[in-house]
Amino acid sequence: MDEAYQWIEFGYLISAALFIFGLKKLGHPKTAPLGNMYGMAGMAVAVITTLLSIHFNNEHGIHWGIIVGGIAIGSIIGYIMAVKVEMTGMPEMVALFNGFGGAASALVALSESWKYIYEGDKLPVGLDLGVIYTAAGLSALVGWMTLSGSLLAMYKLKGGVEIFGKWYKTPTWGPTWLNPIKGFLFFAVIVLIGLQINNQTSELYMWLIIIISFILGIIIVLPIGGADMPVVVSLLNSLSGIAAAFTGFIIGNSVLIVAGSLVGASGLILTFIMCKAMNRTLGDVLFKSFGGSEKQSLTRTKVGSDPEEVAMMADGAQKIIIVPGYGMAVSQCQHQVKEFADLVSEKFDTEVKYAIHPVAGRMPGHMNVLLAEANVPYEQLIEMDEINPEFPECDMALVIGANDTCNPAARSGEGPLAGMPIIDADQARTVVIIKRSLSVGYAGVDNDLFYEDKTMMLFGDGKAMMTDLNNAIKDL
Repeated sequence: MDEAYQWIEFGYLISAALFIFGLKKLGHPKTAPLGNMYGMAGMAVAVITTLLSIHFNNEHGIHWGIIVGGIAIGSIIGYIMAVKVEMTGMPEMVALFNGFGGAASALVALSESWKYIYEGDKLPVGLDLGVIYTAAGLSALVGWMTLSGSLLAMYKLKGGVEIFGKWYKTPTWGPTWLNPIKGFLFFAVIVLIGLQINNQTSELYMWLIIIISFILGIIIVLPIGGADMPVVVSLLNSLSGIAAAFTGFIIGNSVLIVAGSLVGASGLILTFIMCKAMNRTLGDVLFKSFGGSEKQSLTRTKVGSDPEEVAMMADGAQKIIIVPGYGMAVSQCQHQVKEFADLVSEKFDTEVKYAIHPVAGRMPGHMNVLLAEANVPYEQLIEMDEINPEFPECDMALVIGANDTCNPAARSGEGPLAGMPIIDADQARTVVIIKRSLSVGYAGVDNDLFYEDKTMMLFGDGKAMMTDLNNAIKDL
């Protein structure tokens, strides 16, 4: 038994090391696939080690039918979702998985804590019921808040929900008096955890904790507008990891503590990076309710250009900066964008770079993933702070479906985009924007850049317009 215990601890050590190495590799696009492999290997080792631990420590043995059935069902669901999801749906799926992770951790913590009360199981060494219930209560707070908040964030990213064939828009609502309610509910959960510790045989307090935590997740995300959704998704990812760490503490599983702590810490770091990119503080995002639910109505018009005009402009350009946005993801035109860059580089000897905004698309790294799929050299992907000084000397800025991330309205101190750093595409000598229409972006703010004299609008689907533009360049 002692030898088996040592091997189990060694397995958890290997798993934790793989998680850490995987997280390190995820820090760079070139090594990210290897990082994913490390992470998957670490999880596989953790699952196998946990099953061996149950086998050696549980005198009743393992219910293999339940274990194998659960793994099979989860694998099938995960495979179907991974195969069917479009790149444009990745942010929603990430938000959904965050919620599932938080709920799973909370359910395990709940069942484990009740096991010591109603089944009379022996407590882990060094822990008493007060500690167990504290961890279970905190796991419930974080886990159920993560589930409800993630579900709402997912529908905000989708823009709404379809019920019985009718489309309902996801609301964004948050009056100032809602903030004290958030504080009151959070304090109420802490009080209920204390009451649960003093009344350990009562189930009422834990059920109240679950209900209040679920409501708290909704009212925290409800006031947050679409422009700040990347920050919310990153924060919810962090919370799902924290819930897992609390659960690992309850069940005495070291690898769950390590993995949960890594997810929690990395998610929190990413959250602050996103806040910096949006020129927000986390407190501003959570409590100031920038909103953006009311979309501005359009009162101006713009005559569209045609691909042949743009091709002739590109012929004389010495430097072109491509600004990808969510519209590129929707139309899946990253391969046509890469073809355009190759054409102008070879035919006109034009220097081409890509301007990447940290929150372009609807999740961190969205554009990097799409362009990497099209084999765009990573060296051409330039972050916003580095590329912005180059726009005044740029002959053409080609904007593909980006709106909020290059909207000059962000330089003002008003509205949902107030103060957000943007791509300075408006400083280029000529601006070409590929977009279906003049409609506002996700933040609901009209873009003055569309109506400037130096701006050429190519109205239509991104893939179709990029294909026509490439053909026009070939014909020159």
